Amino acid sequence: MNEIDHNLFLFLNSIHSPFFDVVMRTVSLKTVWIPLYLFIVYLLAIRYKKRVWLVLVFAALLVTLTDQATNIIKDYFERLRPCHEPSLAGLVHTVGGRCGGMYGFVSAHAANTFGIASFTAPLIRKKWYSWAIFIWACIVSYSRTYLGVHYPGDILGGAILGFAAGTAFAYAFVKTDTMVESWTQ
Repeated sequence: MNEIDHNLFLFLNSIHSPFFDVVMRTVSLKTVWIPLYLFIVYLLAIRYKKRVWLVLVFAALLVTLTDQATNIIKDYFERLRPCHEPSLAGLVHTVGGRCGGMYGFVSAHAANTFGIASFTAPLIRKKWYSWAIFIWACIVSYSRTYLGVHYPGDILGGAILGFAAGTAFAYAFVKTDTMVESWTQ
């Protein structure tokens, strides 16, 4: 399994250009997505009006959970990032010499983006939004392999974690929102 992951990583990481170096580095930055997050809040505010605060509490808890869970998993598995793997020395394309922490399984970028996507898609309930937000999660996640900091298996693990957590939080939110709505009427 590791060999397949390494080979797939080397193939995907080898497809690069100066233009996409800039694009993927930008895609991977958290702050560049602030306008998207504000747009998501806007869409949620339209749907949930005065109860949007509850959605934001759930979203903050979700991102905290996925982010911290990835750190715990990384410390438990201690799987080196490709850019730290001695057997791949000289084969990994990184951008700007950035590599990140020592361990990479699972990807926090993948967990967080897939968590947000799977949490917000059923709440916003627009087909175009669901497609767009999951494509966004895939692009951000892929950028981590492009940049040489995560194996595809790290991305898959993070995506599964994020999807499961986001789905669970969406379910819990709907149940909680129903109770809050009944109290306020």
